[in-house]
Amino acid sequence: MRLLLVNPALPESFWSFRWALEEVLGGKRALNPPLGLATLAALCPPHWEVSIVDENVEALPAAPRADLVGIGGMGVQAPRQKELLRRYRDAGYRVVAGGSYASLCPEEYLEAADHVVAGEAEYIWPRFCADFERGAPEKLYRETGTVRLEDSPTPRFDLLKLERYATATIQLSRGCPFSCEFCDIIVMFGRKPRYKPVAAIGRELDALRRLGARKVFFVDDNFIGHKAKAKETLRFLAAYQERHGRRMRFGTEASLNLADDPELLELFRAAGFEWAFLGIETPDPETLRAASKTQNTAGDMLAAVRRIHAAGVDILAGFIVGFDRDTPRSFEVQRSFIERSGIMVAMVGLLTALPKTPLFERLKREGRLVEGAAHGDNTGGRSNIVPKNMSPAQMSAGYRRLYAELLSDGAIAARIRNKLAHFGPLPLTTRETFFEASAIVLRLLWRGIAPGGPARVWHFLRSLPLARPRLLSLAINDWIAALAMRSYAERTLR
Repeated sequence: MRLLLVNPALPESFWSFRWALEEVLGGKRALNPPLGLATLAALCPPHWEVSIVDENVEALPAAPRADLVGIGGMGVQAPRQKELLRRYRDAGYRVVAGGSYASLCPEEYLEAADHVVAGEAEYIWPRFCADFERGAPEKLYRETGTVRLEDSPTPRFDLLKLERYATATIQLSRGCPFSCEFCDIIVMFGRKPRYKPVAAIGRELDALRRLGARKVFFVDDNFIGHKAKAKETLRFLAAYQERHGRRMRFGTEASLNLADDPELLELFRAAGFEWAFLGIETPDPETLRAASKTQNTAGDMLAAVRRIHAAGVDILAGFIVGFDRDTPRSFEVQRSFIERSGIMVAMVGLLTALPKTPLFERLKREGRLVEGAAHGDNTGGRSNIVPKNMSPAQMSAGYRRLYAELLSDGAIAARIRNKLAHFGPLPLTTRETFFEASAIVLRLLWRGIAPGGPARVWHFLRSLPLARPRLLSLAINDWIAALAMRSYAERTLR
C-alpha cells in the first residue's frame, strides 16, 4: 500500500519570516516541518510505503505513485487543503482529510474528501488503515475518547527534509488547564494536560540528533500546563544535554505564570530552552478577566516578563486587540507595553472567533460574526467579528498604525535596549560556529541594515550590547526577526 501525505502551502503571514529565511538564514525554506504527518506515518502498518511532501519546501507531484493521498492542515491552510483534496480526487486518487482544522470542523470536508479523520490519530488512524486495506473504509472517523500519549510513536522524522527547515519539532504534551474564551485548544484536547514519558522524549531527540537537528521546538499547547510533569521533563532534558554536549537548543509555548516559579525558570535555562512563546494578549487585567484568561492577572505583567528575561529565556508573545472593552486607544496601550517589555517577536492579532470556541458561540448569539469572513489568520489586518467600541475600519487602521510604529528602526532599537537591560546569562548551549555566525551577520548587514541608510545603521549600532558581548547574538536575532516582520507588513498591510 502506497500512501502520500501532503502538507499544503501556508499563506504568507508574520509567522512566515520569509525575508529572514530567504535573505539571511542560508536558504531555509520554512520554519517548522509537519510533525503531525510524521506522527501519522509512524502509525501506519509497517508494510505500507509512506512518503511526505511539504508544499512549503518542495513542489507537489502531479501524478504520484500512490493508492491513497492524505492531506492535513491547520485552519489557515484550510482553503488550500480543500483545493488539493479536490484536485487529487478529480485525478482519480482516493483522498483522506485530517489535521487540526478537519478535527475541529469535519463537516466542512465531507464533500471534498473520500474520508475524514477527526481528532487525535493514535487510535483511529490504524483503524482507518485496516478498514482501507480490506476495502471497507468509512466516510468519517472521529476520536471521542482520551488518547494516552504513552501510545504515541516516535514520528518518522526520516521522511522529512529537515535540512530545509529552521527548526525541528517535537511534542511533549497536549491540552491546557486554562479556559480562555477565544482558544480552540481546550475544545480539541481538553483542559487536563497529558504528557509523554520522558523516555519517549529521549528516543525522539535521539532520532533528531542522528538526522543532524540542533534546534528543536516543543509544539505543546502549554509546556507547563502540569508543572510537576514539566519539571520532571526539564530535569531529564538537562541531564540529556549534559550527556550529549549541550548541542540541542530548545524553544516552546508556555503561559505567563512561568515567571512565578523560580525553580521552573532555572530548570528552563538548565535544559537549554532559549525562548518561550507566551499568550500575553493584553496588559489590561479587566479585559483578561472578561476573556477568562485570569492566569495573566495575578500580578504585574511587565515585572513577570522581566523575571523571565532575567532567567536568560527570551519571550515571543501573542497580543490581541478587539476585545469588547477595547477602543481605538487600546492600540497605544499595546504599543507602550510591547516597547517597555522589549518583546521583539510581538505577534499582534485582531480578535478572531474560531469555530466551536466559547467566543464564537457567544458572538453568534449576539449577531456579531461577519458572515463569510476568513478566520484562519488573525494577523492580516481584518477580523470576522464586529467590535463593540470601535468600527471595523478604525480597528484595521489602528492595527496598521501599530505595526508601523513597532517596526520603525528607532522602535526596534528601543525594544532591544529595553530587553537587554533586564536580560540574564543565556543558556549554555552549543551555538553556530564562528563561520556560520559570521555569514549570518554579514548577510544581515548587507541585505538588511545597509539598505536602511545611515539612520538604520545608527539605530543598529546603538542597540548592540558591546559591554555584554555574550548577548550580541540576541540583538542580532532581534534585528533579523524585526526586519522580516517589517518586510511582510510593508508588503501586505498598506
